[in-house]
Amino acid sequence: MNFNPALLQALAPGHPVSGEALGRALGVSRAAVWKAVRRLVALGVPVEARRGRGYCLPAPLELLDPAAIRAALQPAACDQLGLLEVVAEIDSTNARVLAGGLPLGTLAACLAEYQSAGRGRRGRRWLAPPASGICLSVGGRMAAAPADFAALPAAVGVACATALEALGVAGVRLKWPNDLLLDDAKLGGVLIELRGEAQGPATLAVGLGLNLRLGTAARAAIVSAGGLPPADLAAVAPGLGRNRIAAALIEALTTCIVRAPAALSDAVLADWATRDAMHGRPVCVSAGSSQRRGIARGIDRSGALLLETADGSRQRITAGEVTLRAAG
Repeated sequence: MNFNPALLQALAPGHPVSGEALGRALGVSRAAVWKAVRRLVALGVPVEARRGRGYCLPAPLELLDPAAIRAALQPAACDQLGLLEVVAEIDSTNARVLAGGLPLGTLAACLAEYQSAGRGRRGRRWLAPPASGICLSVGGRMAAAPADFAALPAAVGVACATALEALGVAGVRLKWPNDLLLDDAKLGGVLIELRGEAQGPATLAVGLGLNLRLGTAARAAIVSAGGLPPADLAAVAPGLGRNRIAAALIEALTTCIVRAPAALSDAVLADWATRDAMHGRPVCVSAGSSQRRGIARGIDRSGALLLETADGSRQRITAGEVTLRAAG
């Protein structure tokens, strides 16, 4: 375990707690408390030490609660989920969901306060301090074939943006193939892993990382690792609780998976177009050592990027192992 969940829980109310009181609550020495606090700080949790008062967080923290999340779900989503679990720490929520074991057509949802080996696309690390956002995966073994999920990344992006909008978060935009943005800062990212024979069934995990409240150190670490500057949900919707957000996103992901979108509907395609952060902008698409430049012209029904090249032709680019960046 990389951190002490009981310490995080003791600090969650947001008021100062002395080292002595923490030691009694946790059954450890004050020196052990100090070491555990330093470990939280090293992971990016902004624990403050206040002279004569003790340790505290800068604001109250709502820890994830599976009972509260399930209570906030609509019946249809509850019926689809055979497992909804919250763990303090895990290597990867996607790996947990892919391990499965549930009957065909039954989904699992796994949330973690901290992922020790969270991943984004192309093997990049997903950096998120404990309890700083939402680390969530939904998936399972479905009767549909892998090809039936061709448009799932784009559908998931639209569904998550719509779910956040329904919670009062305005202005969520999408960056192909898998980013949620506020302005040009990254609010979250999606990682979809899909396995199976050509005719099905398919085993998949849809992972979502969402930033809620990041400290200065965590922001600097993300930027230094080459990521887009991060956005915080708490900055635009400070009253939203993590359990309410988690429930809304689980519903969105569950609905997308059950529908198995091989192609986007007119409504989803239109929604993507209104949220497309790159449309009409010069971009560079990188795949290994090769690069293609052009103008982003949206996506097609399969979720492929449409790139307008210098000669006016349009190329379809599927997500795969590619990176899209704005070009100067």
